[in-house]
Amino acid sequence: MNTFTVSPATESDVTEIIAMIRELAEFEHLAQEVEITADSLRAGLFGDRAVAAAVLARVGDTTAGYAIYYRTFSTFVGRPGIFLEDIYVRPAFRKGGIGRAMLEAVAQRSIDLGGGRFEWTALRWNENALRFYRGLGAKVMDDWAPLRMSGGDVRELLGGQRNRANLTGPA
Repeated sequence: MNTFTVSPATESDVTEIIAMIRELAEFEHLAQEVEITADSLRAGLFGDRAVAAAVLARVGDTTAGYAIYYRTFSTFVGRPGIFLEDIYVRPAFRKGGIGRAMLEAVAQRSIDLGGGRFEWTALRWNENALRFYRGLGAKVMDDWAPLRMSGGDVRELLGGQRNRANLTGPA
């Protein structure tokens, strides 16, 4: 494998990141769920109220993969953490250390923030990924079930009302 670099994504990378998000969604059989736009990704990663960050792996001028992550907080350890939303290495670049290098870059960011946890999910059917992660020392959290509410579900929970609770804070 050629030499690669891992560095923070920039706003000029938005189109390439979206292309890889779509590739990942195809691989995961979830393409029908992709709603992202260049504007929403740009706002999420680089806007005034950015909520996530990304790193890119490159081999020469070719983008080989990406990882998107965001900050969390653990009440049990009382410190911030990082949740890795996506990590993706294009098939032609797999098994060359790129995935590990991106994980290390995000893990370092967690340490830099004083992090107590570094977490992510993997599809149960993706045995290659699970083997890879276990080989790095990651623990599969079998006792925990991921839960999700999407836009329509959230609106239904709120009964169509916009602001039932009067919450304040950074969220």
